[in-house]
Amino acid sequence: MTEHAQLRPAVKREADLLVDEAQASRAAGAPAYAAIDLGTNNCRLLIARPIGDGFRVVDSFSRIIRLGEGIVSTGRISDAAIERAVGALSVCRDKMDARGALRRRTIATEACRAAENSDAFLSRIRSETGIELEIVDRETESTFAAIGCSPLLDEHARGAILFDIGGGSTEVVKLMRPKGQLDAPPVKGPWVSLPLGVVTLAEHFGGIDVTRESYAAMVNEVATHLAPFAAAHNGDLDGMHLLGTSGTVTTVAGVHLGLVRYDRRRVDGLWMSRHDISSAVEKLLTMTYRQRADNACIGTERADLVLAGCAILDAIQAAFPMPRLRVADRGLREGMLVEMMREDGYIQTV
Repeated sequence: MTEHAQLRPAVKREADLLVDEAQASRAAGAPAYAAIDLGTNNCRLLIARPIGDGFRVVDSFSRIIRLGEGIVSTGRISDAAIERAVGALSVCRDKMDARGALRRRTIATEACRAAENSDAFLSRIRSETGIELEIVDRETESTFAAIGCSPLLDEHARGAILFDIGGGSTEVVKLMRPKGQLDAPPVKGPWVSLPLGVVTLAEHFGGIDVTRESYAAMVNEVATHLAPFAAAHNGDLDGMHLLGTSGTVTTVAGVHLGLVRYDRRRVDGLWMSRHDISSAVEKLLTMTYRQRADNACIGTERADLVLAGCAILDAIQAAFPMPRLRVADRGLREGMLVEMMREDGYIQTV
């Protein structure tokens, strides 16, 4: 994958896709593909079969495991985090075996890039689950996110600033269509990976009792890291929009919609104005930790992380002042599936 790879839309989900019987039959006869994204905070699995010029999701799994908890201070993945990872990846293995997903890509990101005991961790995962994890670099991570989210680029837009707020890092990518070619797929342009995510930021500044002052300090910390990239690439934003993927962005969308339980069908592809985002973030800032934990779109596992994510979102909005954000409940796993299916000839690349 090159930095300027074309990004073809190909993401479809079983719950979202109405297909005729012939398409369904072809999908059922196609091989199953699996993608695992082991991040600093989450372990996520997606299993899909090719259909048309895209794919149909047949199974998925997501669990918060906090793999990167404490790495900033200790430099190591903790024994408790390793146990949580083994448990989650064992579930993933069983699901992949049950679906017959022989074609797999299983990646690990920032926590494993940073931890000094990554090799021992990967060895234990291999011996206890049979899963061979691949630690990918930040460029590969940003490319997978761009491929996975590119279908949500507004068809009339020149491009977008895509961002993926992770547990240990945040990727920001400029997607652009060729000049004057609004019907062309976007091209991945300049990108940056910030060494800040919801886990690292919350551990440093605190995530349970967040004051206005500590929140502003988090925003400033992110802004400082983002400033060089923004200065180089925020000069011409006409005809562009923000495109965000992460638990932070989907949570903000859920709070904005007032969902009593999270509903991906209402969140994925949602457009939000700057006012919508500011109002949702303000609502989160006025909540206590317990109120955040009791919110169905947040929960106890992310109640101490969500405001750190909002700080990253606010810093990105300030650096790239555009009136609209499109929310993506998709990303790395979808990008990995697309790449594997392209390699095997199921998805055509122009």
